[in-house]
Amino acid sequence: MIKLIHLTKRFGRLTAVNDVSLEIPAGEIFGFLGPNGAGKTTTIKMMAGILGPTEGTVLIDGKNLAEDPVGAKQVTGFIPDRGFLYEKLSGIEFLQFVASLYEMDERCSEARIRELLILFEMDQWAGDLIESYSHGMKQRIVMSAALIHKPRVIVVDEPMVGLDPKGARLVKTIFKSLASKDVSIFMSTHTLAVAEEMCDRIGIIHEGRLIVVGTASELREKAGAEEHNLEAVFLKLTRGIED
Repeated sequence: MIKLIHLTKRFGRLTAVNDVSLEIPAGEIFGFLGPNGAGKTTTIKMMAGILGPTEGTVLIDGKNLAEDPVGAKQVTGFIPDRGFLYEKLSGIEFLQFVASLYEMDERCSEARIRELLILFEMDQWAGDLIESYSHGMKQRIVMSAALIHKPRVIVVDEPMVGLDPKGARLVKTIFKSLASKDVSIFMSTHTLAVAEEMCDRIGIIHEGRLIVVGTASELREKAGAEEHNLEAVFLKLTRGIED
């Protein structure tokens, strides 16, 4: 469903992402970890079509993002860490606006909007202006907008930022349900506990390079770590590169 082929991004002399190749099948939740400045957000922006790669290819559901950007984006839901919202619209008006961008049939879009508002427990505030929402409520609307067209691939940057424990648990449940329906989820996160709890496999990027990919158990084995805590494994792997 997602395939990155020798993906590279340079900004002048700085190589932010360096020859990253990766394949994520349908139904997998893939965790993308790395220190600050490692290249996580740059990679995600290239996958979402916000940045063009210097070299390499992004394939989404078999569609080349550079050659068929509309086709690739039609099957992708992008959830940024700081989503943009029109705060003078109500929650339901914003979702109606997003549905119109995807040229969804009005009857189908209204049913889908109701479904998502209930799913994210936002139905009772749907008519309120977004400017009155808490950060967590805004994040739920951003996620609803990303799912409105029933994407086959979800690319998400720091999904739990600003969510209270109840909201975070709800999002985890929703993501796991989507994965069970063969939706692929690429999830960048700083929260190691979230990655360990949710992800089928985890990749660690460091200084622009993808240094290791595997299950949490495989990462422990590669790090030669006896600790069960993924944080210790992460630190050992990245420290090994730095030393």
